[in-house]
Amino acid sequence: MKPVAPVVMILAVACTFSATAAAQTPAERAIKYRQAALSTMGFHFFGILAPMAKGERPYDAQVAARSAKFVAELSEMPWHDGFPAGSDAGAPTKAKPEIWKDKAKFDKLAQAMQAEAAKLGQVAGTDLATMRTQVQATAKACTNCHDEFRAR
Repeated sequence: MKPVAPVVMILAVACTFSATAAAQTPAERAIKYRQAALSTMGFHFFGILAPMAKGERPYDAQVAARSAKFVAELSEMPWHDGFPAGSDAGAPTKAKPEIWKDKAKFDKLAQAMQAEAAKLGQVAGTDLATMRTQVQATAKACTNCHDEFRAR
């Protein structure tokens, strides 16, 4: 895949976000931004990589590498601009108020997930066994944060 694809994907998310941003409050924009980034990351992780790792979808090294690269890149997006103070309300969100009460812990868990996603981006196209192990590690890092900071 050409290096342009991740840029196009990120621009698509940004355009979707910016098309409605003018009519939204800053909190609503932040919520929509983080939800778009996390949803797109989830599409590639839970829709492509996890099914490959579980044997529910045929393993394709090129598709796995591309999706893992997207996951790694998207894992950088929501944390800085997507969770500003005051964005715990203003639009439907599963983000718990604990995020802003213990931002240091939230940031630490986000960084751990980013590190695992980066590793996934490095190994996903190498072989299925290696990818499977890293998919599990990345999923665990996501769960660690969701358990404490995301409402069900």
